[in-house]
Amino acid sequence: MKLGVICDGISRDLKHAVDVMDEFGLTYAELQFVGDTEVGDHSAEEIGDIDRLLRDRGKPVSCLSRHIFAGMTIANTPGDALHTKHMDALKRVIDMAHILGSPLVRIMTPKKEQILWGSHGAEKWNVATGAWEAHLPLIAPVVDVARKAGITLVVETGNGTMVNSNYTARKLIDDLGAKDVLKVLWDPANNCWCHERAFPDGYDEVKNGYLGHVHIKDVQVDTPRATLEVREMGKGQLADQFQPLADAMRADGYDGVVSFESVYHPGNGNFEDGFRACINRFKSHFG
Repeated sequence: MKLGVICDGISRDLKHAVDVMDEFGLTYAELQFVGDTEVGDHSAEEIGDIDRLLRDRGKPVSCLSRHIFAGMTIANTPGDALHTKHMDALKRVIDMAHILGSPLVRIMTPKKEQILWGSHGAEKWNVATGAWEAHLPLIAPVVDVARKAGITLVVETGNGTMVNSNYTARKLIDDLGAKDVLKVLWDPANNCWCHERAFPDGYDEVKNGYLGHVHIKDVQVDTPRATLEVREMGKGQLADQFQPLADAMRADGYDGVVSFESVYHPGNGNFEDGFRACINRFKSHFG
């Protein structure tokens, strides 16, 4: 499969991140922060420098991953100040994607309401009635923007967002009628928080044309204690699922990129050390 990394998980110094990518034979660069700047906020000169560096080093961009819609809530409305700010940022990221040749741009979804649907009494006492329907108009405008721009968006499954599982990601795409321009950015570790098992359950939700991009890391969640621990790859709760997942993706001809997300450190705060502790296991499963 096509392997890459979210570069700022190694270093926000892009040249150094590319040096480390070369050391471990990783090809595809996913950009989130370069320097102290999030994608979409770089100057034309900075974008030119990024483009030259990556093209000179043979590192195609897999995805531009700004936190579009992160931090919004269902209390926001289409066209309000915060929504407009995110939509403007999305358009800047799309412009940057065209220059860098990135096929994908990430979006996220507003903060999670925990119980969206229910029955036999839950619909009266427990469901956040109308929450799902209220967030659809916030996301819907990106579909037209993507179609006009000729780019594919990927919606990430997040820990605390309205889309926090492959089930809800697929439902969002279906409800918006947007399968042509909106795919799932699947982060199986994030989905652990809502107890969606990665394989086969999560994979079965997205394998038929919904999956656009993948982030890989390992975690241990303790939902009752509201605690999340990032683990060295193979030492968390996904350890037994990586290989069957990778095998299924190969068998089904997944042709997108699998990005390693380097958010683990071994206790010293150094994420490059965490990357080095995990990357060979990542490659053994997905390479």
